Amino acid sequence: MRLEDLDYELPESLVAQYPAARREDSRLLVVERASGALHDRHFRDLGEWLRPGDVLALNETRVRPARLRVRRPSGGRVELLFVRPEPGEDERWRVLAKPAKHARIGAVLADEGGALELEVTSEGGQGERVVRVRRGDLDAVLRERGEIPLPPYVHRPPDESDRERYQTVYARVEGAVASPTAGLHFTPGLLASLEAVGVGSARLVLHVGPGTFRPVTAADPTEHRMDEEWYELTSEAASKLAAARAAGGRIVAVGTTSVRALESACDARGGEPGAGSGWTRKFIHPPYRFRAVDALVTNFHLPRTTLLLLVGAFAGPDLLRAAYAHAVRERYRFYSYGDAMLVV
Repeated sequence: MRLEDLDYELPESLVAQYPAARREDSRLLVVERASGALHDRHFRDLGEWLRPGDVLALNETRVRPARLRVRRPSGGRVELLFVRPEPGEDERWRVLAKPAKHARIGAVLADEGGALELEVTSEGGQGERVVRVRRGDLDAVLRERGEIPLPPYVHRPPDESDRERYQTVYARVEGAVASPTAGLHFTPGLLASLEAVGVGSARLVLHVGPGTFRPVTAADPTEHRMDEEWYELTSEAASKLAAARAAGGRIVAVGTTSVRALESACDARGGEPGAGSGWTRKFIHPPYRFRAVDALVTNFHLPRTTLLLLVGAFAGPDLLRAAYAHAVRERYRFYSYGDAMLVV
């Protein structure tokens, strides 16, 4: 796919600011790769397109309240997004600073209550910084004062309810700065009803970082470089997925992050599906041979992103463009709190 192939026009009114009143009420566009057929459904109808023996691959990562507003001694405000801890004896974190010019090396930053004091120890590109905790309990301050980092196209401040509604119902392992949003449509009741008809689930982790959503700016999209993200697929989960396939079932990845975890585990095993863990920069774009995924549940993604490239590799670029054009015409809701697509 070329860079211009990652563009499409979207009315602002279709960018969802809130999730559906009930998660299962989200709309679902079903895309059949074999025939190119498109079907308008609701997410509660997902079971019509799954079969006994299929297994959902669910990303259990949980979003932390990772955004914190701090001040310089001069009073200037800086917004920090705590991406991940850095290795070392003292407590250091990789963060994104905004505005970055107010977080130079040596700058001392404190939270509004003064309970936390940070020092900038290194700088990187695109607002990336490393900060050292000089005083205070960062975890406690984030839980009390931190905000859930909603995406910038949600044009409202996060409220208390976002702490849960921006999580999947199966979120368990804290470490992400963005939700694996395809999973937001599931409810405990829907998962139970699918299990009752023989659709299982296997859990994995990929801690979603800001790099997942960085726009592709290179003229040749294949030259884009992904940020590192931690993933883990346990032996138990890998065995469950392998057994399902051996019995004729399908692995249904819920979200592009689940796809990247599964395919990263394949890379770690020389191309064969199985368990794996570690840091991944897995970048999937057309053409790509998927080894561990048979169907995909996903949301509608931003133009010029690696997520769109991944879905294009799975559905096929032409069919993806047709599906997105259909979704715009039919006024599906887009992005993190929007509607869903199933590619089979």
